[in-house]
Amino acid sequence: MLDLSTVDLIPLYLAALVIGFSKTSIGGAGTIAVAIFALVLPAKESTGIILPLLMLGDLFAISIYRRHADWGLLLRLFPYVAVGVVAGAGFVRVVDDTVMRRSIGVLLVLLVVIHVWRQRRLRKNSDVVPTSASRRRWAALGFGFLAGFSTMVANAGGAPMSIYLFTMGMGVMSFLGTGAWFFFIVNCFKVPFSVGLGLISVDSLWLDLRLAPAVVVGALLGWWVAKRMDIKTFEKWVLGLSVVSGLNLLR
Repeated sequence: MLDLSTVDLIPLYLAALVIGFSKTSIGGAGTIAVAIFALVLPAKESTGIILPLLMLGDLFAISIYRRHADWGLLLRLFPYVAVGVVAGAGFVRVVDDTVMRRSIGVLLVLLVVIHVWRQRRLRKNSDVVPTSASRRRWAALGFGFLAGFSTMVANAGGAPMSIYLFTMGMGVMSFLGTGAWFFFIVNCFKVPFSVGLGLISVDSLWLDLRLAPAVVVGALLGWWVAKRMDIKTFEKWVLGLSVVSGLNLLR
């Protein structure tokens, strides 16, 4: 990985830029970076290489939105996320690179479909926040497990987590603050599993060090853009590109 050509490094730098950008603005953009890493590098190894870069972006997000987290919601969600992470680690251990690559593609497409379905439901029914305790538990169980599994397998937990936070009717700042802490804690939880599976190594960390400046630039750019952009238009582009990236991985 230390001998990557310039042709290989350019898309990785762009993907690292997107990672930083997604952490401080539109989280869905991170799926594009996941797809790029999986195309340039072996699919399994790409998940370990991208993890420290995600954590670096998380630190920027926490520094900006740290005071706006809903810790009660996070505490309810984490047990189910942990089960999903463990299940995802088991899946990564037994599949080969081809299955891993196609699994990432399926997850990206599936998560976009879920998000689009959710958005249409919101437009049809303005009151979709679960009110009963049982419905909230089922929502936490389903979305928590899916977020844990998808973040372990493909670093693609942003979509299910975003849908869950929208389901809970959170405001913008609470959404950003809760998401920032959630991903930082979950990504730290994933580190021992990634090391145990051989996905994080000295070589991968050296590559992360080379790509880290792009994450920093992307995080600062995302913070600047988030206050000025048309989020709905950008979200459509992100979802469209995520579908294209996912379908390309399925070939």
